[in-house]
Amino acid sequence: MGVAGTLEYFSDLLASRKKGKKKKQLNTVSLKVRMDCEGCQLKVKNALSSLKGVKSVDVDLKQQKATVTGFVEAKKVLKKAQSTGKKAEPWPYVPYNLVAHPYVAQVYDKKAPPGFVRKTEDPAIATLNPVEEQYTLMFSDENPNACSVM
Repeated sequence: MGVAGTLEYFSDLLASRKKGKKKKQLNTVSLKVRMDCEGCQLKVKNALSSLKGVKSVDVDLKQQKATVTGFVEAKKVLKKAQSTGKKAEPWPYVPYNLVAHPYVAQVYDKKAPPGFVRKTEDPAIATLNPVEEQYTLMFSDENPNACSVM
């Protein structure tokens, strides 16, 4: 082990005792915030920017979306957004192509931004069953044998 290995061992041992607090990880938190005008947008942006550990805040009025990046917790960001008096909730949408059945009643939402549907945990909706997958691949452009079927 040697002298260098022994010193490194003791250095690591002492450093591990000093670690009392865990460092927060860099997170990106997306929220759906009900905003009507540019004044609302500015109010939400200023409130979220005032949080400790925030690196950037992006507020999209058209999509009703606020995205916060930094060393923050999702619960604190949501609480701060709600403190502005606006209705806020975690971003409930996922891209359209990530859901196997995007027109099912549980995921289709008329209020969703273009290209998005509601997030679901139901495996019957979120994924294709083997038979559906087989038919989907049969008529796919990536399948070189698709022309023979058509």
